[in-house]
Amino acid sequence: MTGPRASRREWIGLAVIALPCLVYAMDLNVLNLALPSISADLAPSGTQLLWIVDIYGFMVAGALITMGALGDRIGARRMLLIGAGAFAVTSVLAAFATSAGMLIAARALLGLAGATLAPSTLSLIRTMFEDPRQRTFAIGVWATSYSVGAAIGPLAGGAVLELAWWGSVFLLGVPVMVLTLLLGPRLLPEHREGETGRVDVLSAALSLVAILAVIYGLKHLAVGGSLPGLWVALGFVAGALFVRRQQRLSDPLIDLSLFRLPAFSAALATNLVAFFVIFGMALFTAQYAQSVLGYSPLIAGLPTVTEALGFVVGSMLTARLAARFSAPVLISAGMGIGAFGYLIVAFTDQSLTPLFVGPTIGAIGLAFVITLVADLAVGAAPKERAGGAAATSETSSELGGALGLAILGSIGAAVYRAGVPARAPETIGDAVGTSFADPARDAFGTALTATASLSAAALSVAAVVAFVLLRRSAAAAPAAAAASSEGVG
Repeated sequence: MTGPRASRREWIGLAVIALPCLVYAMDLNVLNLALPSISADLAPSGTQLLWIVDIYGFMVAGALITMGALGDRIGARRMLLIGAGAFAVTSVLAAFATSAGMLIAARALLGLAGATLAPSTLSLIRTMFEDPRQRTFAIGVWATSYSVGAAIGPLAGGAVLELAWWGSVFLLGVPVMVLTLLLGPRLLPEHREGETGRVDVLSAALSLVAILAVIYGLKHLAVGGSLPGLWVALGFVAGALFVRRQQRLSDPLIDLSLFRLPAFSAALATNLVAFFVIFGMALFTAQYAQSVLGYSPLIAGLPTVTEALGFVVGSMLTARLAARFSAPVLISAGMGIGAFGYLIVAFTDQSLTPLFVGPTIGAIGLAFVITLVADLAVGAAPKERAGGAAATSETSSELGGALGLAILGSIGAAVYRAGVPARAPETIGDAVGTSFADPARDAFGTALTATASLSAAALSVAAVVAFVLLRRSAAAAPAAAAASSEGVG
C-alpha cells in the first residue's frame, strides 16, 4: 500500500533528524583518543577509567525501551528536542568535569539523552514518509548518519585534541544539538494519537535493570569467574518480570503482540546476528593489525574508516535495491555478502589488505540488513507505537554487540591460550616484546581465523533462516488480509 509522497519540507526535516544521530555515533568513540589526557588530568583509577568509557553505551542500551515508549506518549518531536537539549547541557558538563566521578556521572546522563535519539528519529521518519519506497530511502539516510558519525568521530576528536584540552571532544556535538533545537520545531511534525498514557515506572526500572545487567555481564564474560554470569542471570530474571508485567498492563511499555509477527521477530534476530559479528570481529581485527602485523594505531584504525564507508554505500543502495527485490531476498543476500566478507578475513595472508577488504565488503551487505530491519520494525507497528518498535530494534543491536564481544571474545581467547606456551602472557599485547612474541602472533592469527570463520557461518545460517521465515510471513500476509476483509464484510 502506497501512501502520499513526501514534500521538500520532509526531506529537509530528514537532514535535521540525521544530524543528532551523527553526533550520537561520534560520542561512542570520540573519547578514546582523549583517554591519556584524561588520565593525566583527573587521575582516575583503572575501574573509573573503564566506567568513563563504558557508561555511555550502557545507559543508552538500558534506556532505549523507556525512551521509545515515552516518545510514543508525549510525541516523537518533543522527545527529540528534550533529548537534544539534555545532550547539549550534559556535553558541557562532561567537557568541564573536574573529577573522574563527575565525568562518569556526566557520561551516564549523556547516555540517557542519547537513548532518546534513535527511537524518536525513527518514529518521526515513520510519520513523515508514508510512501514505503521513500521511507526505506529515508531510513537508509538515517543509518548512513550513524556510519558517518562513527567514521569521523576519531578523526574529528584527533583534530580537536591537537588544538585544545580533552574536554573539547565533548563540545563537538553542542552546535549540532542547538541547531536541532532551532530547526526542529519548524521542520519536524508532531504526531500523537489518542490520549496520552503514563509510563509505568516499575516497567521502566525493570527494563533498565534487565538490559544493563545482561550487557554488563556479557561484556565481562570473557574475563571469567562467576560474577559476570550472575549479572546475566539477574538480567534474565528482570527481563522475565518485565515481560510478565507488560502482559498485565493495559498500556504496556512494549506492544508484545509485535513479537507474534514472524517477520518482526525474524528481523530482530537477524539484526542481532549482524551486530554480533560487527562488534565481535572489530575486537580482533584492530588487535591483529597492531600486535601481529606491527602497524601503528593510526594505520590499524584505517580499516574501521573503510568499513564505515561500506555501511554508507550499503545504506544508500538499499532503497534502490528494495525497489527490485523483496525484503526476504535482500536481507538474506546482505547476510550472505557479510559472510563472504568475513571469509576473506578468515583466510588473511598476514597482510593488512584482507582487513580492509573483508569488513568493508561485509559492511555493504550488512547495511542492507540493518536498514531493512529498522524499516520493518517501524513499519510493522502503528504510528502511535513506532517509537517503542524502533527502541526494540535498537535494543537488539545493543544485545547483539554485547553477545559478539562476549562469545567471540571468549572463543578467540581460548584459541589463543591453547596455541601459546603455558608461561606466556594471557594477551597478545602483553606477549609482544617478550620471548613468546612469535608463538603469540601465530596463536592470535589462528584465533582470528577461528572467529572470522564462525562469524561467516553464523551469518550464512541466519541468511537461510531469515529467508525462510520472512518469505513465509510475506506469503501469509495477503491471505490474512483477505480473511480480515471477508470478516468485516
